[in-house]
Amino acid sequence: MSQLLASDRPVADPSGLTPPEARRLFRAGLRVPTPGWCAGWTQANLMAVPREVAHDLSVFAQRNPQACPVLDVAEPGAVRMALHEGDLRTDLPAYTVYRDGELVDTPGDVRRWWRDDLVAFLIGCSFTFERALTEAGVPVRHLELGVNVPMFRTSLRCRPAGMLSGPLVVSMRPVPAALVATAVRVTGRYPSVHGAPVHVGDPAVLGIAELDAPDFGDPVEVRPGEVPVFWACGVTPQAAVMASRPELAIGHLPGHMAITDARDTSYLVP
Repeated sequence: MSQLLASDRPVADPSGLTPPEARRLFRAGLRVPTPGWCAGWTQANLMAVPREVAHDLSVFAQRNPQACPVLDVAEPGAVRMALHEGDLRTDLPAYTVYRDGELVDTPGDVRRWWRDDLVAFLIGCSFTFERALTEAGVPVRHLELGVNVPMFRTSLRCRPAGMLSGPLVVSMRPVPAALVATAVRVTGRYPSVHGAPVHVGDPAVLGIAELDAPDFGDPVEVRPGEVPVFWACGVTPQAAVMASRPELAIGHLPGHMAITDARDTSYLVP
């Protein structure tokens, strides 16, 4: 699938918004990636599948916990969750809709696609630990540039579950070589939102040919003295949907996350 893009309108200080304020903007039609939004509040990936696929997705997540750390699961048809007081159908900036594994729509509202048998999963997002990285002195390039994080399909296969199988997806952040150990230490304290990196260094080990051509998100420069560092990514279930072709699935447009009512510190371990 080609890189997914969305139009945007500027917001003066998205980091200072509360989750309800951000969700109101998205409900009104604002369509932007959410890195740096609502500082201190947890962001999450969305994946909603029919009830008959939900068990397989749950097992897939259990077997691939670094890529698919489940934060919450809704009852069939439910559009509100304990971690997300808004409406899952309208309160993300953009969505993906798959029919038989094919991307058929990237709307800002999925009410017309929603069904009573859909089971929604919220899956941890690495945006949650980015504030901790910057506070530790680790630069986060896509935040500096105001763009989406680059994400790549890899040649690594996830452990399958039932009908679901597919490749691991990773996000990449360039890190100065002297700060790689700090990045590993900081993010390792957030296991529920992907935790420590899955790979540091040569992207070819992951089957990634070109860092300037991400499968999702925006390319960012890896500067002299920096090392590409790769974290497991919550877009992995969407890659499994594309590979496994369930009848219907609804996700977030990569980088356009559900902003929850949970605090980032809730997922920090000692």
